[in-house]
Amino acid sequence: METSKAAFAKRLREAMRKAGYEPRPAVLEREFNQRYWGKAVTLHGVRRWLLGETVPAQDKLLALAQWLGVEPQTLRYGDAVPKAVRERRKRWDEGIGYQEREIFELFLKLPVPQRKVAREVIMALARAEGVLPPRARP
Repeated sequence: METSKAAFAKRLREAMRKAGYEPRPAVLEREFNQRYWGKAVTLHGVRRWLLGETVPAQDKLLALAQWLGVEPQTLRYGDAVPKAVRERRKRWDEGIGYQEREIFELFLKLPVPQRKVAREVIMALARAEGVLPPRARP
């Protein structure tokens, strides 16, 4: 199984290739340090990025993403997470009609104690319909 660091290294090498750069430590060090305004990274440091031994800090990741023309979250995590989020949002948007949205809006306007009561009623109905498992009894 590929580790998250190894997967990041693979995405970094691919992003460099797509941007027209050879994925070598010397190239990465030179190009990155020309664009990054913080403390320069070393050849050894970028080599560790490319080998999947470490992942850069967030500020460096943002600089890499901007330089290579990719989304920072895609460079760091790949396409799976944003894709799963989009699919869940799509399912939510398609599965809820106007009346349900109106109820959600009203729910959000209720004071917290009344929201708690509404939540408990919905949870009880869901348990009665078998949508949720029964509460564990002590």
